[in-house]
Amino acid sequence: MTKIRVKIGQAEAEVEADPEHLKEAIELVPELAAKLPSRVPAGPPERPETRPEIQGGVAPQADSSELPVVTLEKGDSLADVIGKFFSGPWGRERRKLSDVRGALQSYGLNYPKQSVAVALLRLAKTTKLRRFKAEDGEYVYTQTQIGPSVEPSDTPP
Repeated sequence: MTKIRVKIGQAEAEVEADPEHLKEAIELVPELAAKLPSRVPAGPPERPETRPEIQGGVAPQADSSELPVVTLEKGDSLADVIGKFFSGPWGRERRKLSDVRGALQSYGLNYPKQSVAVALLRLAKTTKLRRFKAEDGEYVYTQTQIGPSVEPSDTPP
């Protein structure tokens, strides 16, 4: 087996192939390099200073081209990776199935649409994500929001 590793900044991808398939593996290198994130911050992701205004009770859709910045471990399952995506700032906005698949593909993780849909549904059923229908009838997902705790007041009503 022959391994070819492509590293751009802190992002890295690896292709492994038999010697007879080496030429095909080499042809994959430019494609892999194109899918690597262009920048990976050294520290935690920056949080936006302002929150989007809610107009008519609906938060505006964030630019789908922005990608979540997470650290993936070798043993992470699809649900683990999706959970990491939604645990950061990227997950605060409404995300469609296509947004999640695009984010996965940016990390070189190519899962079938149905597999991603099932993982999202299971995360929603276990209340790790919120799932609801948007105005266009397509399901959207956001991170589960934990509201501030309400302290009982000292004065009786």
